[in-house]
Amino acid sequence: MGGCLGAHRDNGPPSGESSDVTGRNQPLKPEKPKWKSDVPLTDGQLRSKRDEFWDTAPAFEGRKEIWDALKAAAYALETGDHPLAKAIVDGASISLPNGTLMDCYDELGNRYQLPVYVLSAPTNLIEDASESDAGQDTDSGSPGTEIPIKFRLSNSGKDLKLFVRTTDTVMKLKRRIFEKEGPDPAQQRWFFFGETIE
Repeated sequence: MGGCLGAHRDNGPPSGESSDVTGRNQPLKPEKPKWKSDVPLTDGQLRSKRDEFWDTAPAFEGRKEIWDALKAAAYALETGDHPLAKAIVDGASISLPNGTLMDCYDELGNRYQLPVYVLSAPTNLIEDASESDAGQDTDSGSPGTEIPIKFRLSNSGKDLKLFVRTTDTVMKLKRRIFEKEGPDPAQQRWFFFGETIE
């Protein structure tokens, strides 16, 4: 008759403590990834880039419900609600081998990779120029063609005619109307052929 002999091998550290190796599933880490964009982005450009990713990513591979859960978890994590993000990931049975949403798997083994820009803003994010140009009213040096535009003010029923340049921003024109007639730029709503102008 034959016999079988086996030996136990311990490949762990000699001191007995556990090693910090990427495992099958790690808990979601609360830290947001820090990164710098090659080209500085405004907040609007970053939002646009994120929206484009979330609109197109589910079309390629993976399950839509997992993509929706990842989107919700990424938003919760960015807004600082780590417990909610962790609950969403756990509820959708998403495995995180590295403890981040950048590389994860669903229960069927499908891989989901999220770019860093959907998880946090870059360190070189720039402020939107249209909101920060307060007080910079340089009519004489502004390029563009000057044209007359008639505005009808609903609060007074009056018509206001302004000469504007084709390169002027809506915010700049709202400030000019505020200086002449008084409605605060934040309270002005503009319409052109029934469509709202932002």
